Formats: sequence, structure tokens, C-alpha cells
Amino acid sequence: MVRNGALQDFLDAAFAAYDDAVTDPEGRRSVQRIFALLETPQPERPEIGRRAPVCEHLAGVFAGRTGRPLLDGLVERFAQLEPQLEWKPRPDDTGTASENFSTGHANAMIVGPGGLENRRDAWLGVTLMAPNVRYPDHDHAPEETYLVLSDSQFMHGDSGWFSPGVGGSFYNPPGIRHAMRSADTPLFAFWALLPDRPSQ
Repeated sequence: MVRNGALQDFLDAAFAAYDDAVTDPEGRRSVQRIFALLETPQPERPEIGRRAPVCEHLAGVFAGRTGRPLLDGLVERFAQLEPQLEWKPRPDDTGTASENFSTGHANAMIVGPGGLENRRDAWLGVTLMAPNVRYPDHDHAPEETYLVLSDSQFMHGDSGWFSPGVGGSFYNPPGIRHAMRSADTPLFAFWALLPDRPSQ
């Protein structure tokens, strides 16, 4: 089975960027396992190509430059892949999101449930939020490693809000409560989830 070129190019760029950015030992272990699983392609879904209103901010994301070749290469590969993706909002089940959340954000699954490769073993997706939007507190069973490409704030567990910075990353253990919020510029971040953590 052979992947379409745009998806494979994106995954290669994503692995290089994650490998460079992630320093947390648990995050590195998780990311290496995810990308090892992704070496085996799965059947692809038909392209959907559905944008949400917040996607008007993608032009600015794609035009920006970090000065870091791996990050800029990742954004370029994502821009080529993005027209194939389905952007979806999520509900606020906790009442902790900002009032503008419903129209001010969207997520796209790249590989994983409902993604371009509809697979269960490894998930890779992206979140885009308009300026001054707060994502709701949430948690999930899969462990997660973020790669942040904007000046935005995050929290997890008992931490206060923190800013990983452009090219920063952090690891969420399974089940930890976490959230994110944009400042005066859009939030743009990738997330890699490992649903089944292998036994040590």
C-alpha cells in the first residue's frame, strides 16, 4: 500500500519537526512509537476538503516564517495537504470555553479516526483558533504530545497557564485535564496521540 504524496510528505516533515522539538522523555517515547506505527500505511478515506469559518486565519499561518527550517517545512507541507482535510468544531461539554469558542476554533484529524487514514493505533491532528479564544477543559485516555507553532498558552493538570513558544512542545499523560487559549494572534498547534501505550 502506498500513501498519496502530500500525506507522506507531511508525515515525513512532522516526524522531523517533532523529533527536533520534543525533549520530554515520555513525549519522545510516545512520538517515536506513533511515527513507527505510521510507517505502515492504512487505507485512505476519500478527500473531504471541508473548511470551518475559523480557517480564514490559515492564510496568515501559511504566510508566516519561524526562521527554523524544520518548522517552516512542516507548515509548507501542511499547506499542501490542508485542502484535503475536514475541519470540525467540538462542543464545550464543561462550560469552560470562551463565548466565541463555537465559531472561533476547529480541529482536523490528519491520520486517526475520521482522518485521511481512518486508523485507531496512532492519531495526528491539528487545532486552529482565532485570536482571544479559550478551548474548554478536557481530558482523554490517549497520551498526547503537542507541537506548538504559535505564541499561545496551555495548561495541564495543576499547572498554571504556560507558553511553550513557537516550536515548543509538551506531553500530556493519559487522562490529564488540559486546555489552551490564544492571545491576540491565532493559535496553531499539532497534536500526536497514542491510544494504546505499550507495556513497559
